Amino acid sequence: MCGRYVAPDIAAIERSWHIGRRNSNPFQRRFNVAPTTNIPVLHPRSGVDGFELTEARWGFVPYWWSKVKPPQHCINARSEDVATKAMWRDAFRGSRCLVPAEGYYEWQAATRTDPNTGEIRTYKQPYFIFRPDRKLFCFAGLMSKWKQEGKEPLLTVALMTRSAAPSVEKIHDRMPVVLPDDLMNAWVNPELKQPQEVAKIIEIAETDFVSYPVSTRLNSAKDDDEGLVKPV
Repeated sequence: MCGRYVAPDIAAIERSWHIGRRNSNPFQRRFNVAPTTNIPVLHPRSGVDGFELTEARWGFVPYWWSKVKPPQHCINARSEDVATKAMWRDAFRGSRCLVPAEGYYEWQAATRTDPNTGEIRTYKQPYFIFRPDRKLFCFAGLMSKWKQEGKEPLLTVALMTRSAAPSVEKIHDRMPVVLPDDLMNAWVNPELKQPQEVAKIIEIAETDFVSYPVSTRLNSAKDDDEGLVKPV
């Protein structure tokens, strides 16, 4: 599961992945990226080497979707069944992308004593999870262009998830698929279409992460400031 994350600004993305200034969209650094919002996405440049930076709606809609409203609960795609489920299988074979991030959040059930009543109350404690070297990384993503009658095509995206690695499993039993730096090009290679070969990349995803608890202000999607990534 991955429901919130920290997105780097356009300058950091361009530096990290050697992208020249070809995009006029001024992506700002965001500390509380929530589903259904537009997020920065990297995908192969048509006909040339390197990545193209664009934006997509976080919330996958398959190209064949004919209903007016997009499907619900399509922000994450389980790696265990993307090759067979109709929702994901076409994108898994030939429409993969990268989603740049500084880190992501996950929640853990916790208890505390109410100072007024002395009662033990449960709450969800958010944690910020990131690479030990604090470098940017990329989630493995699936993208699809949703075409609605009378509207401009909308690029949409979902994040791949897998069973949690030992470094984060105490917080949650699922985690996003974070690609090793040297496999990012392979992940987005449109010529790689065999599900078994794509699945091999997921098997060697990054597993070394660190974390600390952060403010419960994160629980509101309206809050978006640097204080959200400070440890508490």
